[in-house]
Amino acid sequence: MNTSRKVFDIKQYIRSIPDYPKPGIIFRDITTLLASAHGLRAAVDELIWPFLNEDIDYVIGIEARGFILGGAVAHELGKGFVPIRKKGKLPWKVIGKDYELEYGVDRIEVHADAISQGDKVLLVDDLIATGGTANAAIDLIRESGGDLVAAAFVIDLPDLGGAERLRQKGVKVHTLVEFEGA
Repeated sequence: MNTSRKVFDIKQYIRSIPDYPKPGIIFRDITTLLASAHGLRAAVDELIWPFLNEDIDYVIGIEARGFILGGAVAHELGKGFVPIRKKGKLPWKVIGKDYELEYGVDRIEVHADAISQGDKVLLVDDLIATGGTANAAIDLIRESGGDLVAAAFVIDLPDLGGAERLRQKGVKVHTLVEFEGA
C-alpha cells in the first residue's frame, strides 16, 4: 500500500535507463533524486512521516543506497543507524543470510551485536523489486531478536511482487512511488 501524501512529485527526479544492466530491464536510477536538494529532502520527509510517532530504536539500511536514505532517515528520526552489508564487508563478528538471485546466491550480513532482543527497527532501502534482499534482511533482523516495525522504500515495482511478499510475512510496507514493469 502506498501511504505517501503525494505532496511532491518524487517520480520526476528518478531516471529510467532502458536495457540496463541487461536487455529488457529498465533500471530506476535514484542518483538523480539524491542529487536534487528538493528531491532528496522530499524523499526523506515522505519516508519518515508515517513513523514520526512510532517507537523505533534503529533504522537499518541495506547496502548501498539504503545507507544514504537510511542514514538520513535515522538522523531525522533521532535514531541510530545499522548497516546491512554484502558478505565480507563488516569488520566484526557477523551473522548472515543467503538469498537467491536469478543468477545464483548472494549473502548479506550484520554485526552480531548490532540488534538486541526486542529492538524496534525500521528497514530502509531505495527499491523493492522481487524482495529477495529485503526478505533476507528481515530474516536477519528477526533472527537477531529485532522487532521489525516496517520496511520503507522509495520505489516499488509491484509487477515483480516484492512488496506483496513482505506483506505476506506480516511486514508493514511503506513506498513512495511505483513503476510498472521490471
